[in-house]
Amino acid sequence: MNTYHAHDDADLHYDRIGTVAGEPIVVLAGGAAAHPSYLDDLAGLSGVRPLVVPHLRGVGKSPLPTDPQVASFWRQAEDVERLREHLGLRRIVLLGHSAGTRLAIAYAAQFPASVGGLVLVTPPTGYLVPGGPGVDQVVDARRGDPAFDAAYAAWQTGPEQHDDDGLTDWYARIAPMSYASWGPAEEAHARKLRYSYAANRAYFSVDPPADLAGRLARVDAPVLVVAGAQDTSVGVGPATKLAELFPSGQIAVIDGSGHFTWVEQPAAFRATVDAFLTRLRDQT
Repeated sequence: MNTYHAHDDADLHYDRIGTVAGEPIVVLAGGAAAHPSYLDDLAGLSGVRPLVVPHLRGVGKSPLPTDPQVASFWRQAEDVERLREHLGLRRIVLLGHSAGTRLAIAYAAQFPASVGGLVLVTPPTGYLVPGGPGVDQVVDARRGDPAFDAAYAAWQTGPEQHDDDGLTDWYARIAPMSYASWGPAEEAHARKLRYSYAANRAYFSVDPPADLAGRLARVDAPVLVVAGAQDTSVGVGPATKLAELFPSGQIAVIDGSGHFTWVEQPAAFRATVDAFLTRLRDQT
């Protein structure tokens, strides 16, 4: 079993995907608190670099702590640092998806010297940069599609029950919002998503410091922000502003994609991320 010892003596689990040689990429799942199996192998990225995918606190095989604040995205940065030490890495390359980018950013802000590179895939931005009109335009373009309209109505209503099944059911009902189009492949992927309600609540139990955006100016590692052009939760404009917070930040926009870029446009996702990883390798 792949486990590492956390600062509070908890044994936390991680999956290791891929058998190729090389230092791993540590992949942080979103949700918040979705089981990381929905990531699959990120469109075959495990064939380029091995992937280490931690089960975040309260998800999968990692227990939820007695103090829920330990499972906040801000505090779980300490877990990522312990994982880096466990893996024997001098600097860590993190790939976060959606809410997982909050943890990646929290880690970079607290341990900037230990970051070798960041890939932030469809990151939420409202807690760091002002919003913009991009999301409203994407939503308006989707209106009239029955699946989208039903999902949007469910999103406005919220979960019907506050437990794992209720949260998972709600995300299933709003799933058509998360993809640029809704077909069999998207439906199959959405069915993989399972959520922990308690871990989801704990993830947001600690507010990051007010100067978080300013701290990111101290992160000198290369940063790639990947946005889906049709993502109804993250506008391209705010994602671009997020990239600009980092001295070496860059934005890549994948057309024909919503929130799950590696599922919807796998070739474009891989071309974008592979090129970034090649640049990281060439700089070391």
